[in-house]
Amino acid sequence: MKLKSLLFLSFWMLFLAISCDKDDITFDAPSQELRFSRDTVFCDTVYHQVRSETYVVKVFNNEDKDVMIPRINLEKGAASLYRINVDGKPGHDFQNVPLRKKDSLYIFVEIAPQASGPEAIAEDRVLFTTGAGQQHVTLFSVVQDAEFFIKTPTNPNVIGSNTTWSNNKAKIIYGDLTVEPGINLNIQPGTKVYFHKNSGMKVSTGATLNINGTKDDQVIFRGDRNDTYYDTIPRNWNSIRMAENSNVLMNHTRLFGGTRGLDMRKANATIKNSFIHTFQEYGIYAVASTVNAENLVMNNCGESAIGIFLGGNHSYTHSTIANYSETMQNLKRMGIFATNEWTNDNGQKEYGALQNLNILNSIVYSDKDNSVNLEQVGTNQFNYLIKNSSIKYSNLSGAGFLFENNPTNSVIQSFKNIDPKFVNYFTAKLNLRVKADSPARGKGDLTIANSVPTDIVNASRITNPTLGAYQ
Repeated sequence: MKLKSLLFLSFWMLFLAISCDKDDITFDAPSQELRFSRDTVFCDTVYHQVRSETYVVKVFNNEDKDVMIPRINLEKGAASLYRINVDGKPGHDFQNVPLRKKDSLYIFVEIAPQASGPEAIAEDRVLFTTGAGQQHVTLFSVVQDAEFFIKTPTNPNVIGSNTTWSNNKAKIIYGDLTVEPGINLNIQPGTKVYFHKNSGMKVSTGATLNINGTKDDQVIFRGDRNDTYYDTIPRNWNSIRMAENSNVLMNHTRLFGGTRGLDMRKANATIKNSFIHTFQEYGIYAVASTVNAENLVMNNCGESAIGIFLGGNHSYTHSTIANYSETMQNLKRMGIFATNEWTNDNGQKEYGALQNLNILNSIVYSDKDNSVNLEQVGTNQFNYLIKNSSIKYSNLSGAGFLFENNPTNSVIQSFKNIDPKFVNYFTAKLNLRVKADSPARGKGDLTIANSVPTDIVNASRITNPTLGAYQ
């Protein structure tokens, strides 16, 4: 009997629910202002005719009654570069939008613009017209004209003749872009090179990548997602892979946000006044390669800022090689790791000579115990010199590097485990200048400083040189 009563009650409640007419719900005009999850939508930088990701704005009804919003529309109407979707309906002008009490509705925003120049600003507003007045949410985006390099089964995506890239269009790379053997790719000041996910660049044997930025017009290499969130995380693209006897000349360049930065195999790099940061593995991964760097700033790399394998020839002068991270705290995050051993792509061990590793008037520091880790394997040549530099190192067993009482006098006038006092070492506000009371101030060797007489921002360091890339 009880079961029959329960079934009858359930049926009756279902019947009432079905019989309820939605049109009986009364929606009043809003008497209070609406509330928004954000008052401005900063869209990711977008490229000519490429649709952006979708952004969300939530609109809240804080009143204790159901309301009808008379109008929601894009201020520029059908001419707007933006498109919106209000509670599942696309368009640019919406009339009488209902919103239940204490409830919210979603507005989705995207943009697929036409570029009118190398770089422009796209702006509009979503207007909300109610009895309580007019409110708005601002839409804002940077629009860039772009040139695309897309690898497909029928397009190998190669640069087969000497080429110059200017800053009139951003360069967007899908898949691998290959600079063929012996070819020069010259990149002018202010050029922006963006890599799609799982994309990269290959510099073939004998080819040269000549990157000519200036202090005021850096050349940028990064992933193609420009939202500020992606400025501080790695693995947005792969790497610049350099084959044997290839070359990179890099000045005033910012390289960040991938898996590896420069992935060098018996290659050569000359780096000046540049930033390499935020890579999942290494900022510089050098196998039996030559790197000469001055005024180099590095930070936020999962395995090591610089990884030296199979020896090679390296010099880092007035460089700031830090490794702090908010996203890769559980990884090794060394500053410089060097060994004369390497496991090749076939899983075989190879050994070579570390001809030179010079760390001069530099800072190599992090929040890990070891920022410098030198591991000599076997009897191959293993030469290093750390002079007038500040490093962080803890004498852990098996680390392979003895700082104190070095028998070859390879550590000269240097400082161990003394905090250089960076202004801000986290990537979101990256500022690896040192504070006024830093122990790195005035500690540089003057002869070394005169070989690099200006710092990364062109300040003179010919008197009282400060360690690192900043005077």
